[in-house]
Amino acid sequence: MLKENFSDLVYLVMVARERSFTKAAAKLGVSQSALSHAMRGLEERLKTRLLTRTTRSVAPTEAGEQLIEYIAPLMSDIEKALYDLTEHHTSTAGNIRITAGEHALHSTLWPLLEPFLKAYPDVNIELSVDNTLTDIVSGRFDAGVRLGESVEKDMVAVRIGPDWKMVVVASPDFFETNGTPKTPYELQNFNCINMRLPTLGGLYSWEFTKDDKDIRVKVEGQLIFNNLKSRIEAALSGMGIAYVPEDSVKEYIDNGSLVSILTDWCEPFSGYYLYYPSRKQHTAAFSKLLEAVRLNG
Repeated sequence: MLKENFSDLVYLVMVARERSFTKAAAKLGVSQSALSHAMRGLEERLKTRLLTRTTRSVAPTEAGEQLIEYIAPLMSDIEKALYDLTEHHTSTAGNIRITAGEHALHSTLWPLLEPFLKAYPDVNIELSVDNTLTDIVSGRFDAGVRLGESVEKDMVAVRIGPDWKMVVVASPDFFETNGTPKTPYELQNFNCINMRLPTLGGLYSWEFTKDDKDIRVKVEGQLIFNNLKSRIEAALSGMGIAYVPEDSVKEYIDNGSLVSILTDWCEPFSGYYLYYPSRKQHTAAFSKLLEAVRLNG
């Protein structure tokens, strides 16, 4: 039973990943008709429908998804073991895929990666800048970067950056013309620069903490952006009040282009973590990466 099904299970995982018989057949090096025949044979032997086929796509059934979730990690382990037999395990080379948010990449991850890449020229890193809460397993990423509070419990998380905080800023001219809010609640009466949440599609509620009291304020204004750079540029142009990471505007605060307010309400919080699936076996390159990015102290 195992012998006759093993190759077909490999085919099943590939079809599920590619959502296409044509693409899966090309990657497996078999004909589309042979792949389709193998899948029908597997379903007949297991007496279970594993794939739903349409004229445009193919997707696992519920039973197929359950089977794939179980066997895919096992096959990944087998593939890794075979790779280690054919390659020098101590060779620091290979490809690493990482997803990170805009601020996490520029403020924390990239300064760590730059010297790492220079030290290991045979390591290739693909960086996907995405502000959503990406599923790194389904996206086939080796790791992701998030705030510690956002990392799923079944992931291994390594802290890579220090604490940081958000700040409320606007240009001096804006405050001179419109006045200055004295509490977070008063922000609702000012023209604020909003951020669209990529995951849920709603607007980000500005979060503040003082004396162990947490509050969220829904602000309004003429401008809404889904990236950090545009919010900063709008604030510098005097278009409103922005709520942004302090490190991203420190130079503008220092030179007087922006003024920071409500500082006693902006407390620091835990920094960024690099996270990855706990079951995944590490290549030498990934192990070296973990050593390079881990926050010491």
